[in-house]
Amino acid sequence: MANDHEDELSLHDLIEGPTRDLTAARAAAHSRPTSVDHEVDGTSGDPQGSQLHDRRGEGVGVGEEAESEGRRRVVLERLPASGALYRRALLGVVPGVGGRRGADVPGLELGVSGVAVDQRHLADYDRVCGFRLTDRLPATYLHVLGFPLSLRLMTSPGFPIPLTGVVHVANRITVHRPVEVGESVDFHTYAENLRPHERGRQLDVVLVGLIGGEEVWRGVSTYLGKERTAGGGPRRDRGDRPAPPAASARWRVTPRVGTDYARVSGDHNPIHTSKLGARLFGFPRPIAHGMWSKARCLAALAPRLPEAYTVDVSFKLPVPLPSTVAFSASPTGEGWDFALHSARDGRPHLVGSVR
Repeated sequence: MANDHEDELSLHDLIEGPTRDLTAARAAAHSRPTSVDHEVDGTSGDPQGSQLHDRRGEGVGVGEEAESEGRRRVVLERLPASGALYRRALLGVVPGVGGRRGADVPGLELGVSGVAVDQRHLADYDRVCGFRLTDRLPATYLHVLGFPLSLRLMTSPGFPIPLTGVVHVANRITVHRPVEVGESVDFHTYAENLRPHERGRQLDVVLVGLIGGEEVWRGVSTYLGKERTAGGGPRRDRGDRPAPPAASARWRVTPRVGTDYARVSGDHNPIHTSKLGARLFGFPRPIAHGMWSKARCLAALAPRLPEAYTVDVSFKLPVPLPSTVAFSASPTGEGWDFALHSARDGRPHLVGSVR
């Protein structure tokens, strides 16, 4: 087990970036110069292109296209660098630095073309999340591949909820057909459905993956921005918690899950990687990424999944690091129901379905 103090970072470390995106091998594999306007696309400006998400989309320039369903569409030359965007988000919570929040979702859609899969990165992701090493991309990997584009949208000026401290409450992924290594993906992302919640406001961030102009994958992530004055009315009476289903597997979740998943996903939110970062946003210790929990459950079901399906999850209570979780799954007439609970007291972490 890692030393208890290995993940303890200072506030300066948090703002400068809690983890690195790449191993040296992956950095060398994708090194190339660029002259992109980084204020436009939110990338790091690294002249060596040394981060995974700095690589270019083939044959795509920075510019604007016609409106898409009333949204202004901006095409980026390449995927943004997540590290620079998290630094922007962290600086945004410093008093006197952060800008105003918008009253509605931005009328903006971001796109990028020709995103290829790095086989080494895919193998790293598979190992961290428990998938078998194959040339077929896990459904959750497309979320990781396009996540920097959504991250750029969520750090744009006036986005209605702050990225830092946001709570990922649900995620739905639809796989229209399998995607294989060697296929390049075009992504576009936008936000919709801003609505009140008993603890603040929530919205959906939609990420769509296309190959050859055909939609092959769609992800919808629901995020909650906590606010002191909630507009959603009184809290629901949750009543007695039902007993958890019988566990079919138990997994030990170590602190390395937080930092390892941050490296392979580009999601460097400090609530997952640092004791100090977690405390700053109300958690007594770091918590596992919700999308790691979803991926780990999906990996357990992988041999039984059809070619096309929708996997829908609601994230309940966070998985503290370290902890032991209990996984349960049961077949239905239409697919599978599954859940993740605390092995110690049965508290729910995640409930989901495959249809």
